[in-house]
Amino acid sequence: MIKKEDILKSQEMWARGIIKIGESNDNYSRAKNLTLELLNELYDFQDGKIQFKPTKVSNQQFRNDENSALSYFIGANKNFPEDTGFAMRKWKNIEFKNDSINIFENIAIAMGNYFFTDHSGVKTKVEYSFAYIKRGNTLKIVLHHSSLPYNSV
Repeated sequence: MIKKEDILKSQEMWARGIIKIGESNDNYSRAKNLTLELLNELYDFQDGKIQFKPTKVSNQQFRNDENSALSYFIGANKNFPEDTGFAMRKWKNIEFKNDSINIFENIAIAMGNYFFTDHSGVKTKVEYSFAYIKRGNTLKIVLHHSSLPYNSV
């Protein structure tokens, strides 16, 4: 059974991983290796696919396999020209604010906002929904959806 603490730990690992990737943005090979580690550790690509709709994409909105998710995080993939490497930005802090967490035995869903703070102190609010599955003793993301809040102006 998944516990709330498992989800909070996974979210903290995700945030630290993204920050670490950004700290390596001057060494693309290292950033790529760190991103692959993050994807393998936290996402469930065991069967090849997850459901992933990242924030800043519009042409190829869904990144359901490891290669397309990798491209979103670090860019430099000619098959996804709109990817600028979201994780390559040097984030100072990433903070999850869960609105709700629902747990159903070995599946859990978390929804809320996460806040990305850059080194100049600018904070960006992003909405997210993550679904997790427990594989053995490990929690894996099977759905990742994030978007910028609606702006009616």
